[in-house]
Amino acid sequence: MDVELLSRIQFAVTVGFHYIYPPISIGLGVVLVIMEGMWLKTKQPAYLQMTKFWAKVFGLVFAIGVATGIVLEFEFGTNWSNYSRFVGDVFGSALAAEGIFAFFLESGFLAVLLFGWDKVRPSIHFFATIMVCLGAHFSAIWIIVANSWMQTPVGHHIVTEGGRVRAEIVDFWAVVFNPSSMDRLSHTLSGAWQTGAWLVISVSAYYLLRNRHKQFALNSIKIALVVGLTASLLQLVTGHASAVTIAEHQPAKLAAFEGHYPSLAPAPLYLFGWVDEENETTHGVGIPGMLGFLVHNDFSAPITGLSAFPLEDRPPVNIVFQTYHLMIAIGMTLIALSFLLVFALWRGWLADKAWLLWVSIFAVFLPQMGNQLGWASAEIGRQPWIVYGILRTGEGLSPVVTSGQVWFSLIGFTLVYLLLFGAFIFLLNHKIKVGPEEITTNGKRA
Repeated sequence: MDVELLSRIQFAVTVGFHYIYPPISIGLGVVLVIMEGMWLKTKQPAYLQMTKFWAKVFGLVFAIGVATGIVLEFEFGTNWSNYSRFVGDVFGSALAAEGIFAFFLESGFLAVLLFGWDKVRPSIHFFATIMVCLGAHFSAIWIIVANSWMQTPVGHHIVTEGGRVRAEIVDFWAVVFNPSSMDRLSHTLSGAWQTGAWLVISVSAYYLLRNRHKQFALNSIKIALVVGLTASLLQLVTGHASAVTIAEHQPAKLAAFEGHYPSLAPAPLYLFGWVDEENETTHGVGIPGMLGFLVHNDFSAPITGLSAFPLEDRPPVNIVFQTYHLMIAIGMTLIALSFLLVFALWRGWLADKAWLLWVSIFAVFLPQMGNQLGWASAEIGRQPWIVYGILRTGEGLSPVVTSGQVWFSLIGFTLVYLLLFGAFIFLLNHKIKVGPEEITTNGKRA
């Protein structure tokens, strides 16, 4: 493999492992705010019990997330030095804001959330929980801003210094509110809310299946389902808005999403299929003209196809087609499963349906898979550009890095991440087996 492909694989592996944890912390933060808010309002010990248990899980997720994220910033300098020089002014501003407004906020108040139960007033503790939740969201905001600028770069100009070119910010707020940032942010956050909510649902379903902590589990599922179902419906809205933006600013990516080759013609919306890239045809089951309706509210509206772009400017089509449609299939499955759980709770027979509890336990993987597939669609669909329309991926590489060096670091990082993931699963399993603390009516431990 050449250095470019190896470096892309290395970054995909490291960011893929890291991105297991931030969505959990974002979604779990929302759940914690609701649980603790309900405790302050009702003073019912059940809500305090839930908050304390899930706060411990949040602390574990945060710790592993920090450990797995450190490597990413170093990779910009080691493998992508030309890219770092080009985008340093833009990317550096967003990452600095992420550190100041997000990481320090979240980590600073996390100590109060985890250890301040008997040391500060309940209202102060609730404030700390809100700040931790906001910190997790602010982190997502600035990372999405930086990545969205790579998709739809605006608010900058190109300057040349010492024979090198770089992007320099001329309008900071144009960078922040670039054409794709808000759509992508809302879509990413709703995916994260689902991820945290389904972790709560999965663990609670396990307790119900084992007939342990039954009331705790039912209360947890009810709150998590509110978050999960709301987020799953928001995914439809935000995903549609994001696709409309992509049609305007990244038409080659949208064409790859649906395997659409004719340069300007109505396009179907495929339910599933396969792209024959050699013959530039797509085989599958689709709804004729539906893509034009979703983008332009007109079934006969033409969509720019891949034939309108030179071969060297097209992304890998079939892999983007597959990741995109698998993401959508997962999203629709989660909506259906959420409604089914709501119905089961309403009828009062959830705890008696072992098959549904088993499905709910393993459904924890679905939002994680959806998140990974969504990012794969977005990032592979942007190729061959690392900054869309301005800087090609190959031009962003470090000129002195060899394939052997990348192989060595890729294997090393993968082993370390596997060990960290194993530690996470072991510690999470231990917390689940220990279960929640028993809380008395006065809010103290039993």
